[in-house]
Amino acid sequence: MAEATIVEVVAVVFFATIFRTTFGFGEALVAVPILALVIPIRVAAPIAVLASIVIAAFVVVRDWRHVDVRSAGWLIAATLFGLPVGLVMLKAVPEAAMKIVLAAIMIAFSTWSLVRARRLTLADDRFAWLFGFFAGVFGGSYGMNGPPLAIYGALREWPPDRFRATLQGYFLPASLLGMCGYVVAGLWTPTVTRLFGWSLPAIALGIVVGRLLNRRLEAGRFARLLHGGLILVAVVLLVQTYLVME
Repeated sequence: MAEATIVEVVAVVFFATIFRTTFGFGEALVAVPILALVIPIRVAAPIAVLASIVIAAFVVVRDWRHVDVRSAGWLIAATLFGLPVGLVMLKAVPEAAMKIVLAAIMIAFSTWSLVRARRLTLADDRFAWLFGFFAGVFGGSYGMNGPPLAIYGALREWPPDRFRATLQGYFLPASLLGMCGYVVAGLWTPTVTRLFGWSLPAIALGIVVGRLLNRRLEAGRFARLLHGGLILVAVVLLVQTYLVME
């Protein structure tokens, strides 16, 4: 594999890691479509999942005190029920339709939250099962379980440290299960291992940079940037869908 390709992969993983460590989600939705421009998707997806495992493990170990264990537990349990539904929808519903619906929800929710002085909120975790279920549906269908979780965290108005830590408490077991699936499917190849190895220093540096950014954000600014991040991810989904349909 050309050195230029390695540099491109490492650069994309670095910036995706900063995004994920700062906001707690979104590195796969940002990284995989861009990586797919230089490497096959069957290589890009496992690299993103391996990066997710490293990031989530680091954050959970360092910030376990900030994890909302009850909410994370509800989200994980509900995801298990949503996954089979997502797998059925994978065969029954066109991918483009699913991505357009998810992007529309994200844009509508974040735009509403940014322009309204009084935002919608959830005072407790009684609806965690609903967002966990849809995370499982979108995750089981197209690997997009992050946005419903980010919307839930925004509605709970978690401060930046709790938002990031709780989502990593969810993503660590979810990513481990996802990687097991790639192993069974034979997608953990020497090429994946090599590119992931080259990316490890970039992941480590991205975690440090993202952690510094996360700690410097006060709650109000974090919320605004979070909604901006959701809109950005939604736009990426729409662009990706458009390019595939062309």
